Amino acid sequence: GARKGVLPARHGRGHRVLPTELSFRANVYRFRALGVEFLISVSAVGSLKKEYVPGHIVVPDQFYDRTRHRADTFFGNGIVAHVSVAHPVSKVLASTLADSADAEGAVTHRGGCYVNMEGPQFSTRAESMAYRHMGFDIIGMTNLQEAKLAREAEIAYATLALVTDYDCWHEGHDDVTVDMVIEYLNKNVRNTQLILKDAVKRVAAKETPNQYRNAIKNAIFTAPDHWPAETAKKLDAIIGKYAS
Repeated sequence: GARKGVLPARHGRGHRVLPTELSFRANVYRFRALGVEFLISVSAVGSLKKEYVPGHIVVPDQFYDRTRHRADTFFGNGIVAHVSVAHPVSKVLASTLADSADAEGAVTHRGGCYVNMEGPQFSTRAESMAYRHMGFDIIGMTNLQEAKLAREAEIAYATLALVTDYDCWHEGHDDVTVDMVIEYLNKNVRNTQLILKDAVKRVAAKETPNQYRNAIKNAIFTAPDHWPAETAKKLDAIIGKYAS
């Protein structure tokens, strides 16, 4: 039938949940249980390059993990799986997002590496300079766990990253503030809504299937007859089809 969409608020109504406190697994599992095939993340990010100016949009194709306190797998408790996330972003979905951003007149950067810090504090200057030295492009607090879990849930994933600031490496921009982030977010709200509306239409119109719909078929190491019943039940929406 026709593809339909769902749109949750990641940090809850009123933005009451820290990045570290987010229920990444619960959120992605709900998407899988609802039959979601394509997951678009909209996120505010800091820029680590001069050419990625506040107000621009980036559609990254890589992530680097700098988190410390987060669960980022559905597996464990008796069922072991090792899924590949060498290419964590769906090329098809990312390209569609970038096309939509271009169509709405946004300055769009295709590709790039998103470094996922822990937060909730912004970077120290030493960290920010190190990330630039390592060649990262943008920095945020939420997307890598979503990308990893989406792959385990066999959902195609891509990020629409809204640049709100220059982190603290940039001279003259060495103090990132919430006011600064919100100002650029508010400026981009309408444009982002139009981009998403266009992207959803493009995805719905495509006949291309989700390329990751069998991503864990050969990634589960534990034989089904050794799956603990309770764990298997909790993960039924993801692994149930591989039970036999």
